[in-house]
Amino acid sequence: MTYAFTPSFQTPYELGNGNQTTTWAQCIAFYEGLAQQFPQVLQLTQIGTTNSGRPLHAGVVTADGMFDRSTLKALGRPVYFNNNGIHPGEPEGIDACMALVRDFCLQPERLAALGRTVFLFIPAYGVDGMHNRNKRSRTDQVGPESFGFRGNGRNLDLNRDFIKADSLEAQAFCRFFTAWDPDVMVDTHTSNGADYSYTMTLIHTQSDKLGDVLGPYLRETMLPAIYEGMEQRGWPTCPYVNPVHDSPDKGIQHSLEVPRFSTGYAALHHTVGFMTETHMLKTFAQRYDSMRALVETVLAYTVSHGPALQALRAAAKADAARCSQWPVLWRIDYERPSQVPFKGFKAVYSPSKLGNYTRLSYDRSQPWEHDITFFNRCTPEVLVDTPKAYVIPQAWREVIERLQWNGVVTERLAQDQVRRVGVYRIAHVQTRARPYEGHMFHDGVTVTTHMEDVQLYAGDYLVPLNQAQARFAVETLEPQAHDSFFRWGFFNSVLEKKEAFSDYVFEDTAWDMLQAEPLLAAQFEDWKDQHPQDVSDPQKVLQFIFANGKRFHEPEWMRYPVFGWVD
Repeated sequence: MTYAFTPSFQTPYELGNGNQTTTWAQCIAFYEGLAQQFPQVLQLTQIGTTNSGRPLHAGVVTADGMFDRSTLKALGRPVYFNNNGIHPGEPEGIDACMALVRDFCLQPERLAALGRTVFLFIPAYGVDGMHNRNKRSRTDQVGPESFGFRGNGRNLDLNRDFIKADSLEAQAFCRFFTAWDPDVMVDTHTSNGADYSYTMTLIHTQSDKLGDVLGPYLRETMLPAIYEGMEQRGWPTCPYVNPVHDSPDKGIQHSLEVPRFSTGYAALHHTVGFMTETHMLKTFAQRYDSMRALVETVLAYTVSHGPALQALRAAAKADAARCSQWPVLWRIDYERPSQVPFKGFKAVYSPSKLGNYTRLSYDRSQPWEHDITFFNRCTPEVLVDTPKAYVIPQAWREVIERLQWNGVVTERLAQDQVRRVGVYRIAHVQTRARPYEGHMFHDGVTVTTHMEDVQLYAGDYLVPLNQAQARFAVETLEPQAHDSFFRWGFFNSVLEKKEAFSDYVFEDTAWDMLQAEPLLAAQFEDWKDQHPQDVSDPQKVLQFIFANGKRFHEPEWMRYPVFGWVD
């Protein structure tokens, strides 16, 4: 399918009735036409492929026609990154970006206003989903007439894939994002949930996770300026409406923004991230206009304050390289509430016509406006003292390559050695009953720590933590962290004991072990006191002795295979 260009390069949205979004073929043909006609403004390249074998593109716009990444980075040019269509059923960002890039090409004054700032964008990230076009997968959403589907070619949600990077899209994204290292990111979405008057709501990178310098700047300086800018553009904006209870009048709370999501992922790179969430019950035209306003508002702030943002990010990276204690598990802090103005609709409770319960709805004829409680702060729940470096045996290739895709500096051990290292043993893990984004995700992870002599080999990987990407390494390699590689199941094989026993033979061996190992005997007596119902089960009795005794101990079993390198 080709795109029929108009002299003014109007987009499919602009040529339609305000309720249509571009197809992928139209979108890419549009950009290719612009890049061909305006090579001094726009460069469009393929950065990877999707799981279905389709090309994944990115574009660069600069005011002076310089596109070489290494040169731009060497010159210290601020980088603003706009990611679109991660969920193709939420497409207004795709259409708004097309029009904005077109305006850079056709309006010299708008292009000149970029100054030194680089406008970096992915036209459509969920390429496979854009090809799965339909009219109904977005339940109760108002427009457009047809749109794409959330899942990619492997039915993965790409906004859950940034850390585990199962998809080819995420693998390309990690390399692309790391190479450009943007200062600010805007990732465009549409939201469902409560009803209220706002068309645009905003999720930002959790400020407490950005450190003691960049975090307060985002919370106290940058966010107020963005909200004021949106107000001036005629699109009042509020924080993303995540009700504490059932309706926003009872308060809202910020998301933890864990790294599987784009804004949480951005935080690991010390990038200020925004996830725009237009309200699905507003018309597509309203959502499109508010999205264009938000993208331009954050861009204008980045252009005006680029050097300040870069200095704060540099300070955050330097702090990360010096840090020796890291929070790896967070929770919403309900002890530090704030107040935000809010324009809502009256919540109405009435009997359901479907079942014996009360349903919630909103009465738009009864608007209200007053301050509501907003829990926008997080506090650490688990802090860990980190070693000077981690050691990862080279057998865990999938983990190592994900670190490298994200710019984490690694070194190879030059020779075999037995070294005393810090070791985690998995004390408890609870696995979700159903798959989550292709993995059996682990919750409730607890560990014990000790020092142990471990055989390491030439070629194993050392991950020093005196580097800017220390936070990415810590939050993926500490097993208790929200989105650690362990919790996503990359180390599942260490949870399996490889050898077993024949009970009719092992009965006598188990008795001998109890006589030879006093500590095991004491543990066995405690176990019997705590599990009297299991003493009649021969398999459980023998399994306890087999698993806890020294004679058939497997050191790899339940030992987390990432070690702490200490002096």
